[in-house]
Amino acid sequence: MTVDEEALNRAFTALGDPVRRALVARLSRGEATVNELAEPFAITKQAVSRHIQVLEQAGLITRTRDGQRRPCHLVPSALEALTSWIDAYRLATERSYRRLDAVLETLEETP
Repeated sequence: MTVDEEALNRAFTALGDPVRRALVARLSRGEATVNELAEPFAITKQAVSRHIQVLEQAGLITRTRDGQRRPCHLVPSALEALTSWIDAYRLATERSYRRLDAVLETLEETP
């Protein structure tokens, strides 16, 4: 698996902020404008816009134009790349634990 380390760094850095994680969670339910995304936060719309820019630069969301609206959309393939990277390590760890379990099992069987 070829991994773009810079893209991973940008994505994980972007997701390191709780506001940005909340924005991603909200966008997982469907598109939303900056105003709609800003509603639950006690921060300015300008601050939400900066968070959105970070998520855009990380490739996690995109913005389109729909007349006067500029809705934000989650990029599922970007999240899939992150989960694939995580899964590779999870699977490797699980294999190690299975091997360890097998060794421990043979030790228990030995009188």
